[in-house]
This record gives sequence, structure tokens and C-alpha cells, in this order.
Amino acid sequence: MTKELRKRIITSAVLVFIVLNCLFINNYSWLFLLTIVALICWFEFINLSKKIWKSKLLIILTTILSFSYLYLFSYSAYKTKIYDGEIIILFYLLVCIFSDVGGYVIGKSIGGKKLTKISPKKTISGSIGSFLFSLFPIGIYSALSGITNNNSFSRIFGNQDYEVIFVCLILSFMCQVGDLIISYFKRQAKVKDTGNVLPGHGGMLDRIDGIIFAVPTLFIIDYVI
Repeated sequence: MTKELRKRIITSAVLVFIVLNCLFINNYSWLFLLTIVALICWFEFINLSKKIWKSKLLIILTTILSFSYLYLFSYSAYKTKIYDGEIIILFYLLVCIFSDVGGYVIGKSIGGKKLTKISPKKTISGSIGSFLFSLFPIGIYSALSGITNNNSFSRIFGNQDYEVIFVCLILSFMCQVGDLIISYFKRQAKVKDTGNVLPGHGGMLDRIDGIIFAVPTLFIIDYVI
């Protein structure tokens, strides 16, 4: 095992521990975590914008817009926990993680035609893999729900399988959109990572770029539209 891989594994384990604890302790700990994460992402995006644009007006505009959007993300993630509970938030996170893993694994294994010029490493096969892998948590979650007799899953999605599949595909799609958007800004800024706050992973935005776009979208579909 290389030093870099060891660093990534340790960082991932610490992140999982922090997220689960903040999610299940109480609403205030979850809100605190979301606030810290959003602020880190905000500062990272501001740094990117300073490397892209020379105009102070554009930088100020980007600062305001990015703050507003990250506030929306924090609000959506917090309210989703309040309305739907920790189990549903965990399900959403699992879908996003599996979608990301699927895109990487299938994209690397099969390769093929490029998805877009925005991110040359992204392939159509990887995108399809993201959609397919995003469905895996349905089986995991259904099994856990049966074992624990937790009715959160059926309470939110009902007994309609197509609704659950739709949720997973929407989350996967927005994860991919978020990934492409942040990749675009990184290419414009000519940087590999958005920061170095996470050892072995880069910046916070590098790890949750998909999540910050997926969660608000689903919240808006569920409670606004």
C-alpha cells in the first residue's frame, strides 16, 4: 500500500466517522457540520474564481452567487434531515457515493468515447456506470430496512419501485452535473484540486461537488415544485 493510498483511506474513514456522528447525534451537530463544509467549499470556490477572472466585479459576483448557492445546499440538507430523518439523508449520500464509484470503475474499465470536452477523462461508459451503480443502494437499503424494521424507506417513497429508481437517477444525474461544473472551473483555473484541506483527496469541493448539486435539486422537487 502506497503512502498516498494510506492517506486517502485514513481521511475517508475519519470523514465517515464525523459525518455519521454529526448526522445521528442531533440537529444542531448536523447543522454545524453543514455550515463548516459550506464555508470551506465557499473559500475554495473564491480561490478558484480569483485564478480565473481578473475583474473584481466578476469575483464579487461569483462570491455572492456561490455563497447563496452553498446556503441553499446547507438549508436543503438540514431541512431534509428535519422532514425525512437521518436514514433518508444517509440513503441520498450512499446513492451519490455509489454513483461516483460507478463512474470511476466503469469509465476506467471500459473507457470509450469521451462524454464532453469539459472533462476529457469523463466517458459515456462512465456516465452509464454512474447511473447503474446509483441503483445499488436500493438493495442495500431494502435489506437493512427489513432487518431493522425501520419504515423510513417505505414512508418516504411508498411502495412504488419506479419512484425510488427515479430518485436515484436524478441524484446520479445531478452528481455528474456537479462534477462537470467543478471540473470546468478547475480547468479554467489550471489547477488539479480545489484545495488541500483533505489529505490524499484534495479540496472539499473535489469530494462533494456532486452532492452539493444533487441534494438541493431533490429537495426542490420534493418540497417546492
